[in-house]
Amino acid sequence: MSRLPVCSGADAVKAFRRLGYEVDHQTGSHIILRHPSQRRLTVPNHRELAKGTLRALIREAGLNKEQFAALLH
Repeated sequence: MSRLPVCSGADAVKAFRRLGYEVDHQTGSHIILRHPSQRRLTVPNHRELAKGTLRALIREAGLNKEQFAALLH
């Protein structure tokens, strides 16, 4: 299994946008993304996302670590 990539909130938003998520709105430092057929994702707009937070976002989007890492590049 590969390691979880280190990324910022902005990088995570870019990766999820490649999957079809769109920015719905931002409340404070949290960006809310929506997808027509999936649940909303709330991404903290931090310089570096905590490992547990990133893992939960990846799982909620129905991805694995390798798929998410491919979206970052």
